[in-house]
Amino acid sequence: MPCVVVVGVQWGDEGKGKVVDLLAEEADVIVRFQGGSNAGHTLVVGGEKFVFHLIPSGILRPNKRCVIGNGVVVDPEVLLEEIRSLKERGYLQDDSQLLVSEAAQVVMPYHKAIDKGREGRSSKPLGTTGRGIGPAYEDKVSRVGIRVGDLLHEEVLRGKLERALEEKNPYLVHVLGQRGLDLDPLLEEMLRYGESLRPYIVNTSRFLAEEIARGRRVLFEGAQGALLDVDHGTYPYVTSSNTVAGNACCGAGIGPTQIDFVLGVVKAYTTRVGGGPFPTELRNGTGDYLRERGGEYGATTGRPRRCGWFDAVAVRHAIRVNGTGGLALTKLDTLTGLDRLRICTAYRLHGELIEEFPSGAELLERCEPVYEEVEGWKEDLTGRRSLLELPAAARNYVERLQELLGVPFYLISVGAEREETFFLKDPFSEGR
Repeated sequence: MPCVVVVGVQWGDEGKGKVVDLLAEEADVIVRFQGGSNAGHTLVVGGEKFVFHLIPSGILRPNKRCVIGNGVVVDPEVLLEEIRSLKERGYLQDDSQLLVSEAAQVVMPYHKAIDKGREGRSSKPLGTTGRGIGPAYEDKVSRVGIRVGDLLHEEVLRGKLERALEEKNPYLVHVLGQRGLDLDPLLEEMLRYGESLRPYIVNTSRFLAEEIARGRRVLFEGAQGALLDVDHGTYPYVTSSNTVAGNACCGAGIGPTQIDFVLGVVKAYTTRVGGGPFPTELRNGTGDYLRERGGEYGATTGRPRRCGWFDAVAVRHAIRVNGTGGLALTKLDTLTGLDRLRICTAYRLHGELIEEFPSGAELLERCEPVYEEVEGWKEDLTGRRSLLELPAAARNYVERLQELLGVPFYLISVGAEREETFFLKDPFSEGR
């Protein structure tokens, strides 16, 4: 049975949570492999809204095993709140349904203080969520981070915290103008978190190897989008981890030969949160229309998202770096009511036409979008359950996007509910 990776192929907020929830019906195990509580996956099930920051979206499906992999940076306070909320709403009644990697890094209170302090002092802030994600990944690669498994061992944790505070407190106080942290209260807090998380903490790499060997279907869930990847995105306006499909292996602890198929998730238009270049951004009434009709406000921060036309240049780049074999198209219904739609097919840079996504934010800021215009539609898409049932203009829009991207659509979403999605192909039927 195949292993499928689901990734966003724009600047995040493409609707990955809904796609993972839908595919989870056919999967046995769902794995989150990178990012932290800066991610927000929103689901609507039976009219009820759920927002997940750390727990994989498949948790709402019964009898599924959900894994938070070693590549995730875990804020234990956020995770425990998600667990509590799920249990109160009748989910996660069996603790064995959720597994947390003992090797995942912990987001500490000093990481969040550093993140907020830096953003507050910067003349050109990156637009982070202030959740401490970047500083946590910094400690990971500096080899001074604290892992989830450390929360179960008091002496190990005490020693690591002593060393951490020797460095963090002077930086917080004298550079960022923040308050320092005291060792003993911090130690007690982290030990309490560790005890509460004890039932979930395991070697998830070994668990996944055993499940794959048994022929289980495994679904890997990314956070953010490919254009926010620390290597392949609009650096420095990116997140602090590799968001592309290749990191599913590193962030989950499996080999690359285990991955069978990569499904990219793409919105029918483009959005972005925070700073950074955005060639097709609409700072006008059309942008406001997309924001309000699409509910484009951050699930984590509530910040209004910047909205713009579909950018085929950026998406083609993301398809390439992910090795995407198919796409899920979301929020097609948001475009209803617009007389004319635009699709960016190329950029103009220094008077020259280019069709390749620039490698740096500085060049992308100078790019002017080259548009192709197509007819819009007025018809309500609610209840449409096949490509043939779509209005002709909507169907033409979908087909034109597919031509420009060179990758087939596997499913199309025309609303927030599970039922408002139709499949053209099954990702789990691909691969070996």
